Order: sequence, then C-alpha cells, then structure tokens
Amino acid sequence: MAQNGKPPKLPVEGKRNILITSALPYVNNVPHLGNIIGCVLSADVFARYCRIRGYNTIYICGTDEYGTATETKAMEEKCSPKEICDKYYAIHKEVYNWFNISFDEFGRTSCPQQTEVCQEIFKKIFDNKWLSENTMQQLYCDTCEKFLADRLVEGTCPTPGCEYDSARGDQCEKCGKLLNPTELKNPRCKVCKKTPRIRDTDHLFLELPLLKDRLEKYITEMSVVGGWSQNAIQTTNSWLREGLKPRCITRDLKWGVPVPHEKYKDKVFYVWFDAPIGYVSITSCYTHEWEKWWKNPENVELYQFMGKDNVPFHTVMFPSTLLGTGENWTLMKTISVTEYLNYESGKFSKSKGIGVFGNDVKDTEIPVEVWRYYLLTNRPEVSDTLFTWPDLQAKLNSELLNNLGNFINRVLSFIAKPEGQGYDSIIPSIPDDVSADSHNLTKKLADKVAAYIDQYIEAMEKVKLKQGLKTAMSISSEGNAYLQEAQFWRLYKENKSLCALVMKTAVGVVYLLACLLEPFIPSFTLEVFKQLNLPAEIHVSLCDDKGDVDRVKRLWDIVSSGHKLGTPKPLFKELKDEEVDFYRKKFAGSQADRIVRAEVEADKVAEQLKKTKVSDGNGKKKPAKSSNEAKNKAAPEPDITITRLDIRVGLITKAQKHPDADALYVEEIDVGEEQTRTVVSGLVKYIPLDEMQNRKVCVLCNLKPASMRGIKSQAMVLAASNDDHSKVELVEPPSSATVGERITFPGNEGNPDELLNPKKKVWETLQVDLHTNEDLVACYKDVPLTTSAGVCKVSSISCGTIK
Repeated sequence: MAQNGKPPKLPVEGKRNILITSALPYVNNVPHLGNIIGCVLSADVFARYCRIRGYNTIYICGTDEYGTATETKAMEEKCSPKEICDKYYAIHKEVYNWFNISFDEFGRTSCPQQTEVCQEIFKKIFDNKWLSENTMQQLYCDTCEKFLADRLVEGTCPTPGCEYDSARGDQCEKCGKLLNPTELKNPRCKVCKKTPRIRDTDHLFLELPLLKDRLEKYITEMSVVGGWSQNAIQTTNSWLREGLKPRCITRDLKWGVPVPHEKYKDKVFYVWFDAPIGYVSITSCYTHEWEKWWKNPENVELYQFMGKDNVPFHTVMFPSTLLGTGENWTLMKTISVTEYLNYESGKFSKSKGIGVFGNDVKDTEIPVEVWRYYLLTNRPEVSDTLFTWPDLQAKLNSELLNNLGNFINRVLSFIAKPEGQGYDSIIPSIPDDVSADSHNLTKKLADKVAAYIDQYIEAMEKVKLKQGLKTAMSISSEGNAYLQEAQFWRLYKENKSLCALVMKTAVGVVYLLACLLEPFIPSFTLEVFKQLNLPAEIHVSLCDDKGDVDRVKRLWDIVSSGHKLGTPKPLFKELKDEEVDFYRKKFAGSQADRIVRAEVEADKVAEQLKKTKVSDGNGKKKPAKSSNEAKNKAAPEPDITITRLDIRVGLITKAQKHPDADALYVEEIDVGEEQTRTVVSGLVKYIPLDEMQNRKVCVLCNLKPASMRGIKSQAMVLAASNDDHSKVELVEPPSSATVGERITFPGNEGNPDELLNPKKKVWETLQVDLHTNEDLVACYKDVPLTTSAGVCKVSSISCGTIK
C-alpha cells in the first residue's frame, strides 16, 4: 500500500508511464524557498499536470540522510545521526505537506531497502570490473581515532591575502576557494581541536573513463529526445570536455551504506554514489515490483528535477553507475534544472540561516496558493531570480486578486444573485435565438482560448512550467476583457438571451481556469470547484482519451444548464504595505539574528514592566501587575465552548508499558513542538502494544499535567468506547494529516486556552457531547473533528463515547 493509502501504480502497456523524481533534499536542515522551488515544487507541478492529462504517473522523493553533513550536525546537536535524520525528516515532511506536494512516496535513504539496492548495484559493477582501487592521503585524528571528513577539519586558508583562520576542509567561506583538507595551514580536528596527521587510506573508484563511450552515446541521444534544459546540457558538456576521471565512491565514515567487500567493510559509500540510488530504493518502498518502473526503458519515461549544482551527478555519475551494471535500466529521459532563487539583496543559505524557510511561511498567514504561485512565476529556469517582498505583494494583489480572483468572483457572484438581479445560483440555458457561433465576441474569445489551451499543453509537455502558468493566466485576462466588452450587467436588462450566453460562457472559463491551474495552485482549484458545486476529483481532467481538451474549448457547453452553484466568496486577500514592511523586518538577517532580536525585544518589555508604576487608589504608587495578573483579574470567565480545547494531531513515536502500572501505557507523542510530550494512557487491556507504535492520534494538549503512578502525563489521547466499556478504540486523524495541526470544529471559531483551569470543569462540561456517529466519525454534538486532510474517525465503534 502506498503512502497515500491507494494501491501502488505499475506501468500499463499502451499508456504513457511517467516516473518523476526530484532531487532528494538533504536532511540536516530546514528547506528554504530556494530548495522548494528548485526541486520538489517544480516536480509536483509536472506530476499534477501528467495526472490530469491521464498519464500513468508516480512521483518519488525522499530525504538524503547519509554523509558527513549529517554526522557534523549530529555532533553540533549532541545526538546520533539517526536522531538528527528522524527530526529533520519529520520537519521536511511537514513542510512539503503544507505546500501540498503530492508525492506518491516520500521516503528516506537510511531505509533497509537502500542498503539492499545499493549493495546489489555495487556488486554488479564490481563483477563487471568497472571499479579500481587507489591510495589517498587524508587527515587522521589520533585522539578521535578516525579519518576526518572534509567538514571535520578547520584551519587557516592557504590562499594568499585571505588566511582566514576558520576555513573548512572543503571550502573557505571567506574567499570562496574550494580546498582539500591537506592544503589547510595549521589544520585542527573540529571535534577535539587537536592537530591531525596525514595518513594513507585505500578507496574504491568508479572508472568513468572506461564507461565514456557508452555514457556519451546516452547523453548525445537523450539530451535531444528528452529536450534537456540548456543549463543541464552546458554543465554536462563541460564535464565531458574536461575529461572524465575516476571518481571515488567510498568514504571513511560510519554513517552510510556499508561497502560489501572484506577489505572495505569499515567504509561506507560516498553519499553521491548512494544518494541517486535512493530514487530506486524509495520506489521499492512504494512497490515490491519496482523493477517494472526502473528496468523498463521501453515503456517508462523518467523525468528528473533538480537545482543546477546537482546536474553532473544525474547526467554523468548516476547513468554511469547504472550502465556499469550491464542491466536494462530506465535511464533519465528529461532533466529539468533551475538556477538559484536569491533572497532580497543576497542568497538563500541553509548554513547561514538567511532567507524565508519552509517552516516560516506558515507563520505569515499568507495562504499556500500564494506562495506556490509566486515561487512558480519566479521559477529560475534560465537564470537566477530574486525573491522580494514587494514583488510578492505585487503578484498577489495584481495578478491573483485583481485579475484571477476578480474575474471568478464577478462571474459567480452575478449568477448567484436572486432572480431579477441574476440567476438565483442556477446556470442559465442558452435560448434558441442566440448561439456562440453567431456572437462575434464569444466566438473570438473561444478562438483565443483554444489557442491558449494548445500553447499551455505544448509548454507543459516540454516542462516549461513558467510559460504554462503565464499562458493559463492569460486566459483569465481574456475572461475579464470579455466581461467588460460584453457589458453583461446591461445585457441582463436589455438582452437576456445574449446575457445567458455570455454568463454560461464565462462560467465555462472559470471551470477551465480551475483545471489549468490545478498543477500550480491546487488548493485554489479545490475552492473554485467547491463554489461551482462540482466534485474536483471528477472534473479536473484534460485527458485526450476522454476528449476533455476538445470539450473545454466549447466554453459555453462545459457547465450544464440548470446546475446549481455553491456559495461564491473572495478567493484572495490583499497584502497591505504595512504587512510587507513587517515581513521584511521579521525575516531580515539570519535566523540567529532574528532570535537575538526577539530576545532583545522581550528583555525591553520585561524591563519596562518592572519600571512601570500604577496608583493604588490612595495616591500611592505600587509596581504594576504582570499582564497575566491584570488579564486574569479584569477578564470575565469566557463561555465554555469547544474551541477552548487544544486538540492536535499527534504521532506516537514510542510506546511502552508503565513500569509501575500493568494497565497503563507511557507514550512519547510528537504534537508539533520542539520536544515530544509524555502521555500516560489506560489502554493496555484494549490495544496491543505493537498497534500503539508510530500511530497518528488526536491529543488534548491543554489539560493540566497530572502525575500517574510516578510519571507526569502532559496530555491526553482521545479514545472512544462502547456502552459497556468492553471495547475501546483510538480516535484517528487521516493518515495525511499534518502532525501538530490543530483539530477544528467547522462553524466554531476561537482560540484555545493556554491551560484549562481544572476548577472551571471546561473539559468535563464539553466531554459529554463528544461521541462517534453512525458513520464512525468523531463529533462534538453534530460537528465532526476536522483536520486539513479530512475528518477524524474510529475503526468500528459507532455511537460511542469519546473521552
């Protein structure tokens, strides 16, 4: 079963079978917007496009977890590499979920399948004699008793005029020069600060020169057939011109895939040998019949998305690795490469914390469709582009709000007006006395839109995503111009027949825009189809086999007469100047700078509170009460409403028996905070321990912590029971719900208490109305517990009590 809960897709004879990958994001940090547009978002747009065209498509990605950078980060955070990977895998997954990235499988290169596939490929290359051995000189730390990877060495830069004393073993951050660790003056181990010595070490090398003819034949043919982007071709040709050299594929590390060779058993594979193999191993996690995708070049087309710094590893190293096995692999057909997205006046930087990061965007309250749209209009396809807050504001206010949103809202709002002013939400029928062919304005619009649809498909087939988006938005501009020229508001009074044609055509344009823009801003599409009162999963289709493309060119026939619309409402909100100024200041400098600024501001406020004096009513002054004291005294007790409960999606990361209570479990639950919460639950007699592991649950997070047999429980897991309490089941959010998101109750607005006051009996009052209905949905009264991915349910207990 795939991660999305559906059976895995396999290639189908006679159909276009599209295998899509995006560069595996490295897992030692939070992805920034440059990382997101550079690979996962671009690939997602193409995957969504392929699906609405009816192609048999899977999109594979995951985190790249092995290598020096992970070990270094683990040392910084004083934990194991595995713990670092677990932490940042969850962060990456949450960020991509928020961005609506539609992976078929998002895996990890630290999985057992990676070791199996990687070692099998190595053995075939070794048996085919494409590997050689060579001795290298590396720095060795006698204190730490290990060879030092590039990033574990610091010293003085050897570049004349620089002499920066904290240059890394791979690069000097001051002058930018690429280095070898042995070139550093006064080198020192980053861990123990002692001076390392040079020592010989043997390594294995992939003999690229011996594979040159096969590789060049592949590159020459496929770069033309697959329409490789120009930057990919230039980078690859540069490597070929300089002459292919043997490339080391092993490293003296512990964190990685072990080399299955007696002499090299204490080494691991170099991350850039094993990382691209991650595409294959993650597909093997998706389906055990993975070879039908990866060893089927006659029936499968492989599209790969990445930033420009990853190109040679995908056009030279990875194909050479697969060619060296002698097997019939599915080699990359098309590569789509982006340049860099820069931030304001400088570069995005994960290491320096500069820019807007994936976990920042949620805090801006700017909707996900705006972020996706802006990044995609700014996609650096042929040269570097620049993220600026005023540009984001301009694109939102001008293109999304005033062009797209305005057009759709004008059309749907007019149709929704009551009879005598509009059509009472019913799509009008076109009378016999008018037709699209005889109305010049409508015919002209249809011809233009038909041409745009063809241009859109041509651009998207060639992975020119920015052009595809621009073309779709042009249709919105044409729609606005059509409404203005037709003057539908006058037609409604003077020529109702013609007005019906214009409005039925215009609502067809709304439908078409929702389809064309789904790959780019899918949450927008879902909202438009909700307002159209049509199921998006059925109607979002541009499949040639079904005749969809020809159908949507007849704009006036798309939505049936007599169909009743949903409720129109604005799709976008204006971003004001003062908000832009706020965000620019908030995200200025590095993440470290922002923390310092926040701490300084907090200190200022605290100091001000200490100094402030207030009158006690007798003319005397006394120290001001804290804001919390004042609030508690002044504010009346709020009404007891369900929104006062802080119920969140949680993930049980570990569950075990209570050491001092046979009926209790002790769980560690991730609820989206820095640390997991310890929760004690009386579920032992109802749910086996193995079923408690790695399970998503609903967690009440603002109960007062209580000690249960010596262990403090910091939250409560919600469970449902039948009438006689003989059966208990966990209330479960959808599998794709985001860990840490707050569970809501549609129609009920409000913020939760920070901590429920046990004396006020808030939980006890509300709990009596929590239950499961006949459809197994968890409800408060008749309102379902709802996440961004759907409602929360139980397995089998209907009409049960939740507590």
